[in-house]
Parts: sequence; structure tokens; C-alpha cells
Amino acid sequence: MISRNDPCWCKSGQKWKKCHYPTLPPEVNLTEVYFKKYGILLKTKEQIEGIRRACLLAKEILQKTCAMAKVGVTTNELNAYAHQLHIDAKAKPAPLGYGNPPYPKSICTSLNDVICHGIPNDIPLQEGDFLNIDVSPILGGYYGDCSAMVAVGPIDNEKQKVMDVSYQCLMRAIAELKPGLPLCKIGEIIASYAELHGCSVVHQFVGHGVGVRFHEPPEVPHHYNRIATPLAPGMTFTIEPMINAGAPEATIDPNQWTARTIDGKPSAQYEHTVLITETGYEVLTL
Repeated sequence: MISRNDPCWCKSGQKWKKCHYPTLPPEVNLTEVYFKKYGILLKTKEQIEGIRRACLLAKEILQKTCAMAKVGVTTNELNAYAHQLHIDAKAKPAPLGYGNPPYPKSICTSLNDVICHGIPNDIPLQEGDFLNIDVSPILGGYYGDCSAMVAVGPIDNEKQKVMDVSYQCLMRAIAELKPGLPLCKIGEIIASYAELHGCSVVHQFVGHGVGVRFHEPPEVPHHYNRIATPLAPGMTFTIEPMINAGAPEATIDPNQWTARTIDGKPSAQYEHTVLITETGYEVLTL
């Protein structure tokens, strides 16, 4: 594939990056190029419509489940409620039975110092808790994926800050999406904003392609990186920055799923599934 510093295909004499970038020669099949070079599936219109429906359902289930998260409610009750919403919509929860060992629940509920993959349990939520709820339905063979934070009553200043920073990291990264943007720019935007506000970015978990499968290429790091893959129309992936109030490292519980901050400080995460369009982006779970 042509690189940014190669002569432009239009024979202008300029480098591609200064001329027609990111447009490729008309005879080049972008879908074939991206799958062969990066393993990335650029979605068809039909696939995009299916993914859009799954993402709309993900958003609806997430909103309803978040509204239920109050003092005295257990995360197992949230899980049962969300599971029934999947069934009512003739969908399946992608996390249930996923991985090795198989994930045992239909949603993830990551509480306080849990970074991600928190497993619902029978402990009631208490005032001052905050948690991330992550929903990923399969509808008609297509996947949607999104998550959001919920504060259970008033929360302390540290939790509020890391929650606000996580949301801003996500939305600021999304605002810059367009064809041709190097993938590493996402991590640069997120890491620079988090550091500016005294927070850290988790390195051990990343965003990912999604839509036809639960996890597809590309990986989408939220920290500084050098992945120069240019975004292209038809890409669908998640951005889900995990932002810590303290150190960026995670420790994994004996259940082999739940990731916690290594210092017990709070962690927050928001997630959207996005589509790269011909001119910019569409947030499919907004």
C-alpha cells in the first residue's frame, strides 16, 4: 500500500500526504487493502445498518440499566434486569459465556476501584459508590457495545474528577475522528488530556473493532502509541478510555476477569461504538 511520503498517485509530483491523502487511486479496492494489510473489515452498507440497530439496542439497555442503579440495589439485580431486556428484544448478551474461563454474567459492573470486567454480585450498592455498566448485545448477528458511569448518590471529589476526565477523554477523541487520521492520534488526545488533569491511562486494556464480531481488528490503545493505521470509511470500533485517579497499572482478581487499580484508587470509563464515514464519523451508541 502507498505510504504517506510516497509520490502521489495522481502524478502531481507532490508527496501523497500533501496531495490526495487519504484518497487512494480509483482502481484500488480499499476494502481488500485494509483486510489484507491490517485484518480490518470495512463494513458494507448492509452490515452498517445491522450494527447500527445493535448499537441502538445497546444504548437503550444501558440507559435503562443505569437508571436502576441506586442505593440498595445489587449488581446481580442490574444484571438480571439487563438480561431480560436482551431477551425481550430477541438479542443475546455477548459477554455471557465469552472467553476462558467463560464470563458468567450478561453485563459488566465495575465498581469504585475496578477498572473493567467487574462481575455482578449480591452486594447492595451504597451511597458514595460509582460504577461502570458495560452492555454488549448481539442482535441479528451484529454487535453493539457501550458503557457509562453511574454515581450512586453524592460521590467524593476524586471520583467526580476521574469520571469527568474519562468522559472528556472519550468525547474529545471522538470529535477528531475522520478518514486518514492515524489511529495513534486517539491515544495521544486521551493521554494528553488525562495527564493534564493529574490522571493516568490504563495500558493493559484497549478499544477494539466491533460489529460483525465482538472483538475485531484494530486494537485502539488509549495511551501514547505509534500505530499509524489511517482511519477509513466503513471502520467500526470502540473507544473506551479507562482513566485512573492514581497509577495506571491493573491487577487481576483470582476470577481471572476483574481488573482493579493496583493502588485501590478509583477508576472510570465511558465507551461508544463509532463508525468512520466518508467525511467524518457517526457515534452509533450516542
